[in-house]
Amino acid sequence: MTVSKKQDAVCLTALQAIKSNNLSTNNYIAIGDIHGCPYSMIALLEQLEEYNDRTYIFIGDYIDRGPDSRGVVDYLLQFRKTHDCIFIRGNHEHMMLEALESGHTTLWMQNGGNVTVQSYNGKLGKEEYFDDHLEFYNATRLYHETDDYFFVHAGLDPNISIKDALADPSNFDDFLWSRDHLQSNYPVWEKTVVFGHTPRPEPILRHRMIGIDTGCVFKNLPGYGILTAVLLPEKKFISQACLDNPEFY
Repeated sequence: MTVSKKQDAVCLTALQAIKSNNLSTNNYIAIGDIHGCPYSMIALLEQLEEYNDRTYIFIGDYIDRGPDSRGVVDYLLQFRKTHDCIFIRGNHEHMMLEALESGHTTLWMQNGGNVTVQSYNGKLGKEEYFDDHLEFYNATRLYHETDDYFFVHAGLDPNISIKDALADPSNFDDFLWSRDHLQSNYPVWEKTVVFGHTPRPEPILRHRMIGIDTGCVFKNLPGYGILTAVLLPEKKFISQACLDNPEFY
């Protein structure tokens, strides 16, 4: 029997209602930049199985550089059916969507987009199965805010409040690209900002700042090649060594 998209959406809504009833309030798992490394992602998620009553917040950059971006999204489309998930948009998803809309692909290709196209058999956007993936990419959020945390891919201006950053759309590029906050020890943010984007050999834990990109896709660089998650509010980091074989950066 073939299940229509409408039927699938109804099933997904029902599953989400069941998940919501079992959620632990104000408890989160944030997961860093995956970059086309599905085996590493799956292994990390298996480590986190005992925390399945929490909301999973993926911090963006699911694609590019690693060997199987399509495989990452295939898995996440299934994972979200049984887990409460929020998907943040990274700068790499942004570049891809811009390239697909405009036809100008140079910037994206220069940043690992060619490997993503290869994972879709070189026919990105031209095969029917890509529709679900495109819906996934388009539905990613620029940020997610809770009472205690602000989840964003890259960061924020450390010299203005989160409230002011949200009030001015000209700040939204920072959400995808910013690194200025890494030079600040005491940002003026009202709550803790959780971000990825800038790889570091160790997670960042500072005043109102948690960075969880530990360069999973850069396994050939000394000190990198780790996919990291953080449990909140405990601020406990859980890591997984890269199990994929990225050949491109």
